Amino acid sequence: MGSITVTDVGKAYKNYPNRWSRLAEWLLPGNKVRHKLTWVLKNINFHVSPGEAVGIVGMNGAGKSTLLKMITGTTQPTKGGIEVKGRLAALLELGMGFHPDFTGRDNVYMSGQLLGYTVEELNQLMPDIEAFAEIGDYIDKPVRMYSSGMQMRLAFSVATARRPEILIVDEALSVGDAYFQHKSFDRIRQFRKEGTTLLLVAHDKAAIQAICDRAILLNQGTIAREGEPEAVMDFYNAMLADKENHKVEQTVKDGGKVQTVSGTGEATVEEIALLNEAGKEIEVADVGQSVVLSIKVRALQDIPKLVLGYGIKDRLGQVMFGTNTYLTEQVIEHIKAGSSCCFKISFPANFGVGNYSIQTALVSSDTHLENNYEWRDLALVFNVVNISKQHFAGCNWLSSKIEIIR
Repeated sequence: MGSITVTDVGKAYKNYPNRWSRLAEWLLPGNKVRHKLTWVLKNINFHVSPGEAVGIVGMNGAGKSTLLKMITGTTQPTKGGIEVKGRLAALLELGMGFHPDFTGRDNVYMSGQLLGYTVEELNQLMPDIEAFAEIGDYIDKPVRMYSSGMQMRLAFSVATARRPEILIVDEALSVGDAYFQHKSFDRIRQFRKEGTTLLLVAHDKAAIQAICDRAILLNQGTIAREGEPEAVMDFYNAMLADKENHKVEQTVKDGGKVQTVSGTGEATVEEIALLNEAGKEIEVADVGQSVVLSIKVRALQDIPKLVLGYGIKDRLGQVMFGTNTYLTEQVIEHIKAGSSCCFKISFPANFGVGNYSIQTALVSSDTHLENNYEWRDLALVFNVVNISKQHFAGCNWLSSKIEIIR
């Protein structure tokens, strides 16, 4: 079982005013410092327990890849310490360690030995590596002939040829085709069941929330948030639209869920309820039952355009369905301060058994990245039970018919 402990880690790079300053610092006596330090990571502290899966998220330049390189030992921290216990396999930069002029098979032996395998072990593992990568005859062709997806297939196959105690995966999986991404995540899930410790960097919200026990948000080289994946990803989503007069607040709701509310506050959701066909407010719906989502919105300032968006999320925070009135061509224009309007959204509750939440967005177009008046996660929580349908598996109810022809 592997674990990772990062203690007060910082990483800085030397910034010289010109190339002669670097040479002078090396050669001239007196030990005069002629550079300035540019810190890309500061005061990073966290622990990944054996068997735990932790996701790391953040905008480009937040320091995610630098952190992973320090954990894997390819670069050293400027301050602090990192302790890694257990056999580690990492998939960082695409094709890292591959020589473009060598064949895929040659690169398997080279990169495999860097991971600690012997030649004898690689001889035994080679058939499984070839079978999982599924690149056919390209295994004996130079890597420079590979597409980025083929490089990823081979690199992932080598890194996971045997279950590692610690697996670190950067954004590399994002270049693969949908089939191999599913195949790779199935292997990662299987490793998790068998006790592998996982550190995953991804912009894929669904992957983080489906696989990870905890998430860490890096922002400008520091840890901005750490905790339950859905709450961290909601905060990250709000932060993407962070602009002047834009606020992000998180509060703990009944049941321990963390609600994120962000925006400029120019409009707000005053009331929200789930209704049955008789107009009565409900908290529990039958599978396939016709329901109405009622949302009352009030403008607190004059607004040139108002768009309501909503999404229905499962218990892991993954969006089951979402749309907005920009896409349905129902934009409301010239809203006066103090005025209100009510949106009635009708749909069948064609969901699997479980609990769900509604997220709302008050914006001016089809995205919250511009004019985000209010984004509210966990605006409403409801449950779906199966009273009237045959037993089924999955997150959605499909009224299907099976025909047998003999």
